[in-house]
Amino acid sequence: MTSAALEILGLGLGILGWMGVILACGLPMWQVSAFIDVNIVVAQTIWEGLWMNCVVQSTGQMQCKVYDSILALRPEVQAGRALTVIVALLGLVALMVTVVGAQCTNCIRPSKMKSRIVVAGGAIYILCGVLILVPLCWFANIVISDFYDPSVPPSKKREIGAALYIGWAATALLLFGGCLICGCSCSQRDESSFPVKYSAPRRPTSNGEYDKKNYV
Repeated sequence: MTSAALEILGLGLGILGWMGVILACGLPMWQVSAFIDVNIVVAQTIWEGLWMNCVVQSTGQMQCKVYDSILALRPEVQAGRALTVIVALLGLVALMVTVVGAQCTNCIRPSKMKSRIVVAGGAIYILCGVLILVPLCWFANIVISDFYDPSVPPSKKREIGAALYIGWAATALLLFGGCLICGCSCSQRDESSFPVKYSAPRRPTSNGEYDKKNYV
C-alpha cells in the first residue's frame, strides 16, 4: 500500500510538472524589460516569450504581437519552441504509460511487465525534466550575459521573467515525480522477486498410514 501511495504521489507531481511546462510555454514572460523612453515619458514593460511579445503601458493598456516568421527568430527561441512542444507531448505519453502500469489500475495483470511499464513512465517524466531544462538555462544565460554586458544599450537589457521560474519549478516536479515513480516500482519488483514455495500435503496410503517418502 505504501508503494502504491508513493506511486500515486509521483504521478500527481508529474502531472503538475507537465501542466507547469505547458503554462510556461504559453506565457510571454520569458524575458522582461522595464524602462522609460527618452522621447516619450511613458513607462513601458516589454514581455518577450516563445510565441509573441507584448508591450504593457503604465496606463494598463497591453499590445501583443505574434512573431511573423519562424525562421527569423533567434536560435534560443526556436529551440525553446521545439523542446517545450516535445516535452508537452512526452508528458502526455508519460501520463498514459504510467496510468496503464500503475498499481491502482487493472489495465494489465500484476507482473514484471507491469513494473517495467511504470518504470518507463517515470523515465519519460525524468526525460521531460531534462529536456525542458535546456531552453530555460539557455534563456537565463543570455539574459544574465546581456544584462552585465556594457556594450548592450539599457533599453535592450532584459530580466528573467516569471515563465522561467515556473519552468524551473515544473522541472523539479517532473524530476522528483519521475524518480519517485521509478523508485516505487523498483522496490515493488524487488519485494515480489522472491517466489513463495509451498510443499505438497501429505497423503495417506491405502492402508491408512502415511507414505514413507513423506518423511524423506
